Amino acid sequence: MTAGMTNLPKHTKLVLALLAFIPLYFAIAALGTKVGIWSWQIGLMTLTFFGGMIVLGVTALVALVSLILSARAKPRRNGPLAAAILGLLAPGAALVMFMSAGGKAEQNPIHDIATDTGNPPLFSAATLDARAEAGANPLSDYQIPLGQLELYKERVSPELAVKSHAQIITDRKDRPAPLPLGGASKQEGLAAVAAAMAAMGLTDIRTDNEIGIVEGVASSFWFGFKDDVVARVGDSQIDFRSVSRVGISDLGANTARIIDLRARTEALLGAASR
Repeated sequence: MTAGMTNLPKHTKLVLALLAFIPLYFAIAALGTKVGIWSWQIGLMTLTFFGGMIVLGVTALVALVSLILSARAKPRRNGPLAAAILGLLAPGAALVMFMSAGGKAEQNPIHDIATDTGNPPLFSAATLDARAEAGANPLSDYQIPLGQLELYKERVSPELAVKSHAQIITDRKDRPAPLPLGGASKQEGLAAVAAAMAAMGLTDIRTDNEIGIVEGVASSFWFGFKDDVVARVGDSQIDFRSVSRVGISDLGANTARIIDLRARTEALLGAASR
């Protein structure tokens, strides 16, 4: 195997080196953000998107040159040809992923989702303090149009600027719904939510029996982005809210999390009633 690598053309070796470098580069960009070496803006925007496009573009260009040279070589060798083709396919696949993320951002222009848009569940003072200490985005009034909120000014289209969080959430096809308590008690609801959060891997789970809320923190695997989650357990139903600390769009993560948390809580309440 070593002899085969030694006999490869230099342009093929360069393609293979770049292919090995791509996952390492993106891992460093993400994990450096997670451990706090640099800010999320640098890790996500500068390194991942801007720098990543440069790395992918260079790889594709080198692979294209290598493909031409390999196709013209006499005798033609399958190894260099295959490496060059892979060098074109890998950046192409990554570009598709970037485009998909861009599409998700357009479909999910906000990062604060709740099942009750008229009176979204409130976070405790401890969570608000944690968000402030982390420099998190301010919590938005659900009734104010995005164009009037500082975080979204000049960052959203004119069509979105006139819509509020409540309208955007209501318009979603996958809008998460409150969970009826059914025959369960308020205490059973609180316990079920806390257990469901723990099963999902949320941390810093806190239950306030007097107010009737359960809170937790969700963290993404690669970048370590944190989202704050709260469930308000009333006399007849449970309402959920999930809010990202940073960024504009959540790429649908908060909606998906609420749907998952709701389903797990419902299953636990159903099991408890049997």
